[in-house]
Amino acid sequence: MITYIIRRLFLMIPTVIGISFLIFMLVALSPGGVGAALRVAGGGATEATNRAVQEAYLEDRYGLDAPVIVQYVRWLGRISPIKFGARGQIMPTGERVSAPKPLAEPWTRAWLGAPLPAAPRGAEPWKAGASAEEKSIAYARASDAYAQDRAAYVAARTLYREALGPYLRSVGLSGAIRGNRVRGSMLADHTPDRASAHWAAIEAAGARMLTSYQRALASRADLAAAFAARPFPQAGVPVVPGVVSVAWPDLGMSFARGRPVGQLIAAALPVTIGINLIAFPIIYMVAIPAGIAAANRAGRLFDVVSGTFFVALWSVPTVWAGVLAVGFLANKDYLGWFPVTGLHDAGADRMTYLPSPRGDGTWSMGYLVDYLWHVCLPVLCLVYAGFAVLSKQTRAAMLDNFNADYVRTAKAKGVEARVILFAHVFRNSLLPLITMFASIFPAMLAGSVVVERIFAIPGMGSLILEAINLKDRELILANAVMIALVNIMALLLADILYAAADPRISYS
Repeated sequence: MITYIIRRLFLMIPTVIGISFLIFMLVALSPGGVGAALRVAGGGATEATNRAVQEAYLEDRYGLDAPVIVQYVRWLGRISPIKFGARGQIMPTGERVSAPKPLAEPWTRAWLGAPLPAAPRGAEPWKAGASAEEKSIAYARASDAYAQDRAAYVAARTLYREALGPYLRSVGLSGAIRGNRVRGSMLADHTPDRASAHWAAIEAAGARMLTSYQRALASRADLAAAFAARPFPQAGVPVVPGVVSVAWPDLGMSFARGRPVGQLIAAALPVTIGINLIAFPIIYMVAIPAGIAAANRAGRLFDVVSGTFFVALWSVPTVWAGVLAVGFLANKDYLGWFPVTGLHDAGADRMTYLPSPRGDGTWSMGYLVDYLWHVCLPVLCLVYAGFAVLSKQTRAAMLDNFNADYVRTAKAKGVEARVILFAHVFRNSLLPLITMFASIFPAMLAGSVVVERIFAIPGMGSLILEAINLKDRELILANAVMIALVNIMALLLADILYAAADPRISYS
């Protein structure tokens, strides 16, 4: 069994990689690409400077100036626990930073006839023996300066591209520059026509681009020097210093919220798990006894009524059920029995954990009861559809075993009906129920997306929808990996339960 589990765990790695690759490509190649919502933030600014600031921000954070495959490999390297190269550093906010990436050489520099500026040597923006706080402040200043100079360079590069456009169209090379990428093969054999009417504008824009490039190089050198001073604690544990290290996966930063993705998931995941840990046992505690009773009374009134009732519940869409619950059960104009949204009242932080008396003779419901009261409607919307599937599966499995030879033999020997029902029939019906577990649990996590949206619950469902709406790549990919791991682990757990329920099953 141990060997089988280890083998399955290793097989998870290529499975998760394949799933993440597909989702990465869907996000990266979708209309607008990564950061589409960010590019139009603030009313859809169209000025070249604003566009340049956003473009530089996205290029630095996501490496959008590189091919999509390269972007994916870089992302995969970040989430891998095995890191290559210099170790990153962890800021007090939880963000993991690394040495600044090399600055790409300006486009068609050889056409401008100007020498490429030499890479400057970074100055030490701190005093000898400076404290960690002083180094942190120096790093923040160097980072801000580089961000401004980098944005200025991107703006100048954008203006240069606009000046270059008419000339390239006039010589039939309009497809040589696409976005931030240059097709070098199309420009390699071209000799620029300096007598062209467009050349003066190209030279002026090119000179500004080279000047801004030199400033950005100097700022980058200062930032690299500030980073080398180790202003923050280093991440991970070195295996081969400067070459290989082991660290926690870096899920990146969410540009939608400006916080590390790991922190957002750590805050939202317990909420979703808490609701599902309440809902999942309820489904089994209701559906399995109902299925057993229906199988034991096959064709009778209970079997017909329970089957009809559960199938009717299963036919009700979750969205409609949630809206009806909010409109009638939580609406004070009707019943008003439950709260409408959230997980706690506004003053829940001042409550005791358990119900306790107040000074005026009344009782405070306490933090725990307040939580259970708030999750009643979300749990109700999660559980009702699962009754039909699980109870029908239990009934069918039980009926198959009721007709087995060993049951007739036990009855002929005078074995008590209750012992036959639970010790023989039900135990041999567990395998289909375990199979259902492997599909119901991930499905309930997926259903949480709808329920959390209806009841404004700050769980994984709300986080996923926000990430999709804003095309927040880091958040989408992190959630996709987690959902994939949950599904794979559910299948592995089902295999282990198979062996525990049926001694005939062995994985050795």
